[in-house]
Amino acid sequence: MAEIRNYTMNFGPQHPAAHGVLRLVLELDGEVVKRADPHIGLLHRATEKLAENKTYIQSVPYMDRLDYVSMMVNEHAYVMAIEKLLQIEVPLRAQYIRVMFDEITRILNHLLWIGAHALDVGAMTMFLYAFREREDLMDCYEAVSGARMHAAYYRPGGVYRDLPDTMPKYQSSKIHNEKQTRARNANREGSLLDFIEDFTNRFPKYVDEYETLLTDNRIWKQRLVDIGIVSPERAKALGFTGPMLRGSGVEWDLRKKQPYEVYDRVEFDIPVGVNGDCYDRYLVRMEEFRQSNRIIKQCVDWLRKNPGSVIVDNHKVAPPSRVNMKQNMEEMIHHFKLFTEGFHVPPGETYAAVEHPKGEFGIYLVSNGANKPYRLKIRAPGFAHLAAMDEMSRGHMIADVVAIIGTQDIVFGEIDR
Repeated sequence: MAEIRNYTMNFGPQHPAAHGVLRLVLELDGEVVKRADPHIGLLHRATEKLAENKTYIQSVPYMDRLDYVSMMVNEHAYVMAIEKLLQIEVPLRAQYIRVMFDEITRILNHLLWIGAHALDVGAMTMFLYAFREREDLMDCYEAVSGARMHAAYYRPGGVYRDLPDTMPKYQSSKIHNEKQTRARNANREGSLLDFIEDFTNRFPKYVDEYETLLTDNRIWKQRLVDIGIVSPERAKALGFTGPMLRGSGVEWDLRKKQPYEVYDRVEFDIPVGVNGDCYDRYLVRMEEFRQSNRIIKQCVDWLRKNPGSVIVDNHKVAPPSRVNMKQNMEEMIHHFKLFTEGFHVPPGETYAAVEHPKGEFGIYLVSNGANKPYRLKIRAPGFAHLAAMDEMSRGHMIADVVAIIGTQDIVFGEIDR
């Protein structure tokens, strides 16, 4: 019987480890990958084209749906681009709120990443642990915006509203009696800031639990160490950003190198790897958990002591308060014009980038003076990482492809936008 050696295999598009609708065509020699060809186009939602037919403010919810694990960070880059062209100064309290929610979003993103990555590699428990903590942070999203995921909370000129003074509480039911419900509501008796502070006090212990499960786990290290090695030079040449670049030993973080909002006022460190393999990228993200937690603590502390406005007072850009809108004709007109016609942005072009959990997320915006963008181009971090799939997986086994996709932390919504 003839021995079949070279063959082509479709990895996805509906593969449990493909993290979205990724179709990866693998050319194999036995079980060794000779070539990996990632196909995009199955999800394509034309976000950039749709934005040209919507007013500036109507496109904010589209940003949430790009990388649907890092919702508010996507919004952040978009509203920053608009603010640059409008030349408006965001109130300091709004800047602190944005930074706090950027870091909450970073933890949310990394929790899903570690849960899914570990599950792909064969560790079931991690997924359940990560989702336990995600639930608390989703409640923070819901408290400020009313939505668990697609928040549309950041607005040009600030944020939609100030932080609430109360947290939603659990109700007693057949499953949880009153005593159990009281225990579950123990950290929900105060404001949102109290709830977030309680979370930051608990979270380091949870990260220790994740590390106990994985960091020195023999199977985990066998699956990740020396897999998908990328040198610092190649990482830069391939356009890597975020943990993928820092895992290769390049100390590059937009929050430090090109600080925006109030990142120059908070203290945190940039973790970097040494070998540039999957294990180093894992360690970088685990340390980012701790650093994000540290930033959130500082933001909570500042926000407690400094009340103030959370959106600009310019009613050509930001809506008037609901109370004033219902009592004053001029404010009623501002409100009506803003939500029907939107605001006109001066002609020009700009690029705004943020340190997204996955890397550099940028918005290139061109305005011709109308109430809609003339052009919008999204620089998604995952796109450059997926493009390196072929180089990273050559010479590895099929099982290693799963570990490499996991370490890239791919979400297809932003890649195939």
